[in-house]
Amino acid sequence: MTIKESLTEAISLLKKSNIENPIQISKIVLANLMQKSKEYILINENEILEDKTYDEFIKKIKKVCSGVPLQYVTNVQEFMGMEFFVDENVLIPRADTEILVEEVLSIIEKQEGLKVLDMCTGSGVIAVAIAKNTNNCKVFAVDISEGALNVAKRNAIKNDVDKKINFINSNMFELINSNQKFDVIVSNPPYIETKTIFTLDIEVQNEPKIALDGGIDGLDFYRNLLINSKKYLNKKGVIAMEIGYNQKEAVTNLFKAEYKDVYCKKDLAGNDRVIICNVKL
Repeated sequence: MTIKESLTEAISLLKKSNIENPIQISKIVLANLMQKSKEYILINENEILEDKTYDEFIKKIKKVCSGVPLQYVTNVQEFMGMEFFVDENVLIPRADTEILVEEVLSIIEKQEGLKVLDMCTGSGVIAVAIAKNTNNCKVFAVDISEGALNVAKRNAIKNDVDKKINFINSNMFELINSNQKFDVIVSNPPYIETKTIFTLDIEVQNEPKIALDGGIDGLDFYRNLLINSKKYLNKKGVIAMEIGYNQKEAVTNLFKAEYKDVYCKKDLAGNDRVIICNVKL
C-alpha cells in the first residue's frame, strides 16, 4: 500500500465513524507513526509503506474511530509552545490551563528562589511550564497516581527541567512534610460533577476518571485545598486554581472567608477559568 492509498482507507474509516477532520487526523497519525512531517507525507504520497507500518497505522486509526483521543494515539500534546508526552494515565492538557500558568508566572514575575507547589500535577505541564519560565524557582509536583507522575517526570526530562522539579506521590497533602512552606500553590484539580462525566464526549470519557471526578458537586478537591493550603503557604502566599466555567461563585464563596483579594480570570472564550487567592495577613 502506498501512503496515498493508506490515507484514503484511513479517511474512509474515520468518516464512517463520524470523526471530524478525517483528512487532517489521518495525516497526523501517519506522520507521527513514521516520525516524519505532514509535508513529507504530502510530497511522498506514492511511497510504499511496509506491511507492519500499514498495519500499525490502521490499528491506530481504529482506536481513534472507537473514541480514543488522538493525543493518546500519537502520545503528543502541545502546551505553551512545548511538546509533551501524554497517555491514558493523564488528562490531556487544554489550552485553557495556559491561562492559569500565565497568571502564576505574572505573580512570580522576576522573583527568584520561590517555592511553588503544583497539586494534582497530572502530565506535569503546569510544573514544567513554571520551571521552564522562571529563574531558580523550586517546583514541587504532587499526584496520587504513580502512572501520572511517571508521565510528568518524562515530560520534565523532555523539556530539560527535571533538575528543577521534585515529584511527590501523595493523596493531596497527606505525604507533604508539615514543615514545608510554599510561596505559591497552583492546582488544576478534578472539578467535574460525578454525574456529569457520563454525559461528556466519548473522547473525554476515555480520559482517566480520577483526573475528572470532583465529587457530587465538583468541589471536593477545592475543599481539600481550602482546609490544607494555608498550613503550607508563607505569609504572603498565593493559591491559584483552575475552575469549571460555572464554578466561580461556589469556589469564590469557599475561599473568601479565609483568603483576601480573591479574584477571577477568564479564558479566551470568555468563561470564568482561574481563581486567585492571597493569604490574609
